[in-house]
Amino acid sequence: MNAGESGPASIAEAFVRNAQRAPERLCLRFEGEEISYHRMRGRAENFGAALAAWGLRAGERVALFLGNHPDLLAAYLGTHLAGGVVVPVNTQYRRGELGHIFGDSGVRLCLTDEERKPELDRAELPELESVIQTGPELEDFLGSGGAVSAEMPRGEDLAVIAYTSGTTGRSKGAMLLHSNLVANAEAVCTAWHWTAEDILLLALPLFHTHGLMVGAHGTFYTGASAELHRRFDAARVYDALLDGRVTMFFGVPTMYTRLLREAAGRGERPRPIRLYVSGSAPLSPQAFDEFERRFGERILERYGMTETIMNLTNPYEGERRPGTVGRPFPGQEARVVDVKTREPLPDGEIGEIEVRGPHVFPGYWRRPDATEESFDEDDWFATGDLGCVGEDGYFTISGRAKELIISGGYNVYPREVEEVIEGCPGVSEVAVVGLPDPEFGERVVAAVVREDPDLTAEKVTGFCREDLAGYKKPRQVVFVEELPRNALGKVLKHKVREELSEPEE
Repeated sequence: MNAGESGPASIAEAFVRNAQRAPERLCLRFEGEEISYHRMRGRAENFGAALAAWGLRAGERVALFLGNHPDLLAAYLGTHLAGGVVVPVNTQYRRGELGHIFGDSGVRLCLTDEERKPELDRAELPELESVIQTGPELEDFLGSGGAVSAEMPRGEDLAVIAYTSGTTGRSKGAMLLHSNLVANAEAVCTAWHWTAEDILLLALPLFHTHGLMVGAHGTFYTGASAELHRRFDAARVYDALLDGRVTMFFGVPTMYTRLLREAAGRGERPRPIRLYVSGSAPLSPQAFDEFERRFGERILERYGMTETIMNLTNPYEGERRPGTVGRPFPGQEARVVDVKTREPLPDGEIGEIEVRGPHVFPGYWRRPDATEESFDEDDWFATGDLGCVGEDGYFTISGRAKELIISGGYNVYPREVEEVIEGCPGVSEVAVVGLPDPEFGERVVAAVVREDPDLTAEKVTGFCREDLAGYKKPRQVVFVEELPRNALGKVLKHKVREELSEPEE
């Protein structure tokens, strides 16, 4: 930002300013094609103008239901330039989920691609007025527009309705204002020393907060560059890291696990890059340590969610402590409270994490009941995540409040048990859940993916003996082929619970 210049009110405004300052700077590299800020701006403004010509009015919703592609980002920026609201849609969603999201948000127009268009057709969405498919159809649509409005979005305007993963009940639409997006981008870029000189290797899905509102937003906010991949492929990402062009990589734990497997079969170690970040699910201390041994880098783990984007981060400069998610980002607050009373708890005690700050969304779309339940009178937002904070201010996540296991009157935090079992030789992955038990109320059950086919349940429970109290040890160990995950690699505990509850044939 130039001296005396006020901050941007939206990510779109930040992007346009950077395009004006350095039009020929690389914005995106995609499958060998290099796209400058000038070219990206033109594409985004064409999309905004076409939406205006089509009849989109301020505040109306546009869905983006397509895989990673520069046009997704151009449409995202263009929708905001036209005064519209973006609804990102998970590319794995099918008819029932699409029907709920499109109906709930009142989407008028959807941009999709050839792969996902048939699913939209099957969903039969009567409220959807127009579907534009990438390719010739999109080019015709873009040719229909005139000039885009010079008026930029205001900070208080609604920018995005991002639907939560919906692990219990119907997914809710989190309303994110332009001011929320800017505040979080500024905090992230400050904390991680993100500058215009950075090149981000972006292989996360752009329908998700991690890929779009951290990766793309940070790039556009700083005027940096990104190498965009359609999807994560460990071999391609490893090759890009070997190439040495990129300075940052953002991933989820499963991506790092696959990169470690890739590294085991390669003779050449990637060149050092400035920053590796992990989030969206817990990174095991074992993976953290192995990555440091193989890559010579300490991963920075952070914590965020759909409603708030980024909340907590390990330090860029300072100790990146495995098993923790660090402290609040600049300008943000976090605390741990009693789940029932919402009174703050002393350091070290496990409770629900609450956050407050300019990054926090104002509420759920058309769900005043859920909004009221989530906030207190002082604007603290209840995340639904359990954790504790140490005397040094580092937060540790213990799991979801709804995943807490109460066995024989004792609280069991699944993440604590999982971290112990992950250290057992022969274990590849594990998910711990509670199942109904006539004697204890709930029993602790571990679903384990074996690395060693000879591993037995007795070995797993025996391994836990020295590190866990008796009531925390799994009373049942079930070996499974794989754990159910969402598109970001996060284990779906409700699916694990359902599968383990099914009677054996």
